[in-house]
Amino acid sequence: MKAFREFLYGMFGYETAQQALEIRASMERLFILVTFGDMIGVPVMPPYYALRLLPYVAGSVKGWKRRMLREHQLGDEHEHHLHGV
Repeated sequence: MKAFREFLYGMFGYETAQQALEIRASMERLFILVTFGDMIGVPVMPPYYALRLLPYVAGSVKGWKRRMLREHQLGDEHEHHLHGV
């Protein structure tokens, strides 16, 4: 029964779950960019509000800075899904 559930999840739910995780990650990156963009030279929000939010995102700032400062190529953001194939 467990194998059948996993099979159905793979058929119908896996891609949706992966897309939801990608959307969540991109929204989180955007939130951190808006609040702490001044760390990399993008002043968007006044520092007072960013300092109030810092305790909630302190653990993810180091990885965010590494991802933001890495060189990107056009189209690197998303995987190329073959929908309908």
